[in-house]
Amino acid sequence: MIDNNVHVSVMRDRCIELLAPAINASENPVVVDATLGMGGHTEALLQRFPTLKVIGIDRDLDALRHASVRLAPFADRLMTRHATFDAIADVVESFGYMQITGALFDLGVSSMQLDETNRGFSYSHDAPLDMRMDRTQTLTAGEIVNTYEPGQLVKILRTYGEEKFATRVVESIVKARAIAPLNSTAQLATLVKNAIPAATRRTGGNPAKRTFQALRIETNDELGAITRALPAALKLLSVGGRLVVMSFQSLEDRIVKDLFVASTTSGTPRDLPFELPEFAAKFSLVIRGSETPHAKELEENSRSASVRLRAIERVAA
Repeated sequence: MIDNNVHVSVMRDRCIELLAPAINASENPVVVDATLGMGGHTEALLQRFPTLKVIGIDRDLDALRHASVRLAPFADRLMTRHATFDAIADVVESFGYMQITGALFDLGVSSMQLDETNRGFSYSHDAPLDMRMDRTQTLTAGEIVNTYEPGQLVKILRTYGEEKFATRVVESIVKARAIAPLNSTAQLATLVKNAIPAATRRTGGNPAKRTFQALRIETNDELGAITRALPAALKLLSVGGRLVVMSFQSLEDRIVKDLFVASTTSGTPRDLPFELPEFAAKFSLVIRGSETPHAKELEENSRSASVRLRAIERVAA
């Protein structure tokens, strides 16, 4: 069981503060928590705004079960759906809404998934090579490691893990799987460690971190889902509505940053001295750049250390 009193939602108060103007300005506010998880952000939103309705989406059935228990006192104002967040438009429509007041995305792997050692997300504990956020899907990290062509694996480790020694790691994987399938996180972590030069292993934390990140992203199509979900969320926002996104690694944050920049940039030719209304940007940045946690939050919740928070508002239809 997960103790909700121990679980700390990253930048919870700041996320609520950023969504508050949109919620307060709406007669019938509806916010999508696209990564419901343990329900910490949604609980705080429903406590603060008595007329708010929240649509909670999560691809992890275990998370939905835990959140439903935690959020039972708000059942009349909460709608949940088992889905990947790139289905946000279909989910919102299925509940009878055409627009939303706000959306919150807490990207990456959840604390619950990391803490449940049998899920295979952690290189610190031995477990099956699973890494599925949605355990109803068939593709696992083990299948990727044991069946993908070497060239595919090298590309995944370089692209999603930014692993400089991807070729060496993959060579070790291929040799090992030729003898017997790789099915253990501890086995893979040791293999990666031994494949990376000793001098490099002395800094930067566990050398398996980059490989595990890459395999997790591939297993769950994380970056693809983000690329599809965020534009869909922007389209759903009513005027004055806000999208708040927390990213925990550079690949995620780059996607968010590039989309926000593109969405807030005017299409009026630069040589014109005035704005053409039909080309004016429909969105405005709420935060210039990104925000990081304050020292107090870092002290209370070490997992918030890498977060980058960004927010955008629709200013025109």
